[in-house]
Amino acid sequence: MAPSFTVPQRILHWLMAALILFNLIFSDAMETAGRLMFRGEALTPEQVSAANIHAYVGIAVLVLALIRLCLRFMQGVPPEPIQEPPFLRVVARIGHWAFYALFLAMPLAGIGAWYFGNTTAAFVHSGPMKLLMWALIVAHIGGALVHQFYWKTDVLKRMTSG
Repeated sequence: MAPSFTVPQRILHWLMAALILFNLIFSDAMETAGRLMFRGEALTPEQVSAANIHAYVGIAVLVLALIRLCLRFMQGVPPEPIQEPPFLRVVARIGHWAFYALFLAMPLAGIGAWYFGNTTAAFVHSGPMKLLMWALIVAHIGGALVHQFYWKTDVLKRMTSG
């Protein structure tokens, strides 16, 4: 196993992090457009454009997630640090695979909502999935900080400088 993530894996990680945070933080335009759309009201061209930015970023996340998943299977990942307790290794694996599930399911639900008018997909996308994504992000950052400052492992280095 490699001691750190490859350069393409690191680039994809940080690019996806930026795109996902962008869509989580700047989702107001899509939420407004979705509300209007589901009420049968007309959207202005500016509202459609702003909502499309959210949609295109989400589609980019979906494509990048598929590439990232392929790289994960082809190139592997570094081993878990031995300092991490076995139970938390399992929790970390579950968290990482939950991220991958959301990287795929969330954009697909968004596509179902925006392009096909599916209200259930819209609810799941902007409700439970969004909340779970935020929870995973907080846990992920927290776990990285625990590795860095408590267990003093090289986990952060493996995803930054290699």
